[in-house]
Amino acid sequence: MAKFTFNMPDIGEGIAEAEIVQWHKQVGDTVNEDEEFVDMMTDKATVPMESPVTGKILEIAGGEGDMVSIGSMLVVIEVEGEAPENAKEEAAPAPKAAVVEERIEVETSDASDADDALAADPRPEPLPAPTPAPEPMVHAKVLATPAVRKRAKDLGIDLAQVKPAEDGRIRHGDLDAFLSYNSGYGAAAPSRSDEQVKVIGMRRRIAENMAASKRNIPHFSYVEECDVTALEELRAQLNANRGDKPKLTILPLLITAICKTLPDFPMINARYDDEAGVVTRYGSVHMGMAAQTDAGLMVPVIKDAQAKNLWQLANEITRLAEAARTGKAKAEEMQGGTLTVTSLGPLGGVATTPVINRPEVAIIGPNRIIERPMFVPDGMGGERIDKRKLMNVSISCDHRVVDGWDAASFIQALKKLIESPALILVA
Repeated sequence: MAKFTFNMPDIGEGIAEAEIVQWHKQVGDTVNEDEEFVDMMTDKATVPMESPVTGKILEIAGGEGDMVSIGSMLVVIEVEGEAPENAKEEAAPAPKAAVVEERIEVETSDASDADDALAADPRPEPLPAPTPAPEPMVHAKVLATPAVRKRAKDLGIDLAQVKPAEDGRIRHGDLDAFLSYNSGYGAAAPSRSDEQVKVIGMRRRIAENMAASKRNIPHFSYVEECDVTALEELRAQLNANRGDKPKLTILPLLITAICKTLPDFPMINARYDDEAGVVTRYGSVHMGMAAQTDAGLMVPVIKDAQAKNLWQLANEITRLAEAARTGKAKAEEMQGGTLTVTSLGPLGGVATTPVINRPEVAIIGPNRIIERPMFVPDGMGGERIDKRKLMNVSISCDHRVVDGWDAASFIQALKKLIESPALILVA
């Protein structure tokens, strides 16, 4: 028998370390050649690691959420016969995984010593079972009318917990007093024990990126109301005659309008290298598209969005959203954005103040479409009241690069296209 040491390979240019997202095998398990045994994440891409040999796992580099440097030991496998050429007969002691100095956890808890975390069995100790709630005090006799008892039962109140009046009888007023001092008592949902969730993987990257963005970028936001009645009518007409093309949402139309507006506002489609003190204004629009997934918020990038027509954009939006949702998005599809659009769709709310996707300098947030009566021209020099579809468009900008006047002017120009949507289709 021999030991084979599998070191963390270089999985991306400029990557110094990767995070352990999920172990599929543990110490003592058998792993087959070409079988995936761990998922590692770098930047915003998750990469499965496959074993080059068959054998029993003797050591692993750490637990989920730990960082492993490129070239460091990831796993030691016991193999039959002689180990492959790149293995050592006696593997050197495994270097400890680089522990991130600041752990982000849902609730503060005593951190275990790093040496304990890398013991022979790296699997975390199970959380202690929650202490059961004490049984309610039982009184020998509770005096109350049938109506009071029924109301207490409907509210989920244990009458033994209610302080009665001086005569020992519980009345409706006593129930009201109990409820006022115990506002959570009798709630529809039963109480649950507290839960500690370790923030790792994509959730940790999101937390780190958002904190860095707010810490380093002086944000400001600007919101404008747009009448999208004509835009929605155009979308309905295009969908009615789309044939075998994908169904259009409002997003491809908005992205097209944004791309047509950007040439006059190059400071919006830019990235800021604050260390070098250089702003790069891009001619092409590589549109980031914020997508909610089970792993958290991901931002796949539509490359050269300005060169795509509505149907191509619709296809790319669907493809990238699905790739992000299933974790199959490639690393290059998650990088290189120059401007981001984020939308909560029907959950959109009245206005948003989105956080900039650093090192970009702006992010645009279309909000929910609502119907409201508005005064509109009646064609005879007067006005009439009409039901219109309205949508607020938000933009957050890096004030180091984008002035308020520039952001407002950009949104006003975008509004003109949105409210005269035939211009969107003009080359």
